[in-house]
Amino acid sequence: MGEALIIDTCRTPRGIGKAGKGALSHLHPQHLGSTVLRALADRTGINTADVDDVIWGTSSQVCEQGGDLGRMSALDAGYDIRASGVTLDRFCGSGITSANLAAQAVMSGMEDLVVSGGTEMMSLPKKGVLPMGANNPHLQEIHPQSHQGVCADAIATLEGISRQTLDELAALSQSRAQRAIEEGRFSRSLVPVHNPDGTIALDREEFPRPGTTVESLSSLQPSFPKIADYRHTEDSKSFRELINQKYTDLAIEHVHHAGNSSGVVDGSAAILWASPNYAKAQGLKARARVVACANMGDCPTLMLNAPVPAAHKVLQKAGLTINDIDVWEINEAFAVVSEKFQRDLNLDREKVNINGAAMALGHPIGATGAMLIGTALDELERCDGQFALITMCAGGGMAPAVIIERV
Repeated sequence: MGEALIIDTCRTPRGIGKAGKGALSHLHPQHLGSTVLRALADRTGINTADVDDVIWGTSSQVCEQGGDLGRMSALDAGYDIRASGVTLDRFCGSGITSANLAAQAVMSGMEDLVVSGGTEMMSLPKKGVLPMGANNPHLQEIHPQSHQGVCADAIATLEGISRQTLDELAALSQSRAQRAIEEGRFSRSLVPVHNPDGTIALDREEFPRPGTTVESLSSLQPSFPKIADYRHTEDSKSFRELINQKYTDLAIEHVHHAGNSSGVVDGSAAILWASPNYAKAQGLKARARVVACANMGDCPTLMLNAPVPAAHKVLQKAGLTINDIDVWEINEAFAVVSEKFQRDLNLDREKVNINGAAMALGHPIGATGAMLIGTALDELERCDGQFALITMCAGGGMAPAVIIERV
């Protein structure tokens, strides 16, 4: 088995994901994708005719985000028409999955130069987006699948994790993100987004709320009580009933709100992968290599618990232990996901989400995984670390994971 080298990564800033309010919300999603694809080509000097494939993650593949966003973004970026493209959906895990598939293609020897990444504009209307399980009554009977926010509250209730604890983690994420921004820790990967007329649309993170405290978070109302009782049709079960279908005696305590849940944002990110032979022949300097990647499924009803077994699986594949990992990136889809992950693995919390994460910066679904890999690599270089493990929960009760090693 060969090696898959990371040559470079880049990403847009995250814009607030509300139509008419976010700095990126007026742009086409292909424009965001082409921004990072063009930047990656400019930064590395590659001949885009050599790109074997563009593997892209996008979760809501409807309307403007439909029609193979990866291929269309590459064409919009001016890539050679020989650079093919495909778009995939593993819900929140799409960005890591696109990276893992790119790495596997290179490691197998079938490809020499691949771009992975993702785009998600959460400001777009969600026309045609169905609930988890796509209203399949047979599937819901076998594996009831609820709303992710209600799942997060259910997990916190089952685990006995308090709102106070979750708010403390959310405030920490904000303060770490603020420090990272002030110290320029994101500057190597961040590329500005321009309007079609050449003016700047966004060149900084738009979502963070500096100065957030546990006290300010305590005033926020829980987000999911009403959603828990929502029914798609008169005959369907509510999200609460779907969880209680399997966890019959669970009285869900609602502890998540806008401040300790991931931010709704727009964004895009890309990673350039190469084989060692291609990199050497073209004079490309590698920044990292893939050590191992893995996928894991878990309970679809609770939905958010797969990152822990995914981490164990990818560590075993890599022949590494928890103590070998210098940088951990676990997506903060909800505070309970990160809190449970750190508790279950008994991690050194100073190594986890060192520069803040989705509660402070936002979570552009299909792009987040690619962003996290880039953030982890930048941090490895900053702190002179060797290994980083990146994972995240995904709809349907899944989690992709990857371990990279700094070169």
